[in-house]
Amino acid sequence: MKQWCRKSLFALATFAPLTAMTGCVVRAYPAPVAGEVTVNEAPPAEQTEVVGVAPGPDYIWIGGYWGFVGGRWVWTGGHWGRRPHPGAVWVAGNWEHRGGHYVWHEGRWR
Repeated sequence: MKQWCRKSLFALATFAPLTAMTGCVVRAYPAPVAGEVTVNEAPPAEQTEVVGVAPGPDYIWIGGYWGFVGGRWVWTGGHWGRRPHPGAVWVAGNWEHRGGHYVWHEGRWR
């Protein structure tokens, strides 16, 4: 077995269990795109999300959405969001079909 292969296997066997013991979960989100996002194809069907119990009375569920990043569709899962002020309402982002294209409108608090 080549020297670099043995070193790689040793590193994997040594450090992989350590990452599992940290209890840390890293989740990558697509970077927001400034301005209007326009694509030629319709977004995929929305994914079904399991919504648990709100972490508090001022939280509402903000559903996931399909974004178009790097030339492909990427699902961003929903999360609990805290209202910025009493009575605030979340207006979900949506893809508008306009002139043969699909245009993204960002979600926002109202």
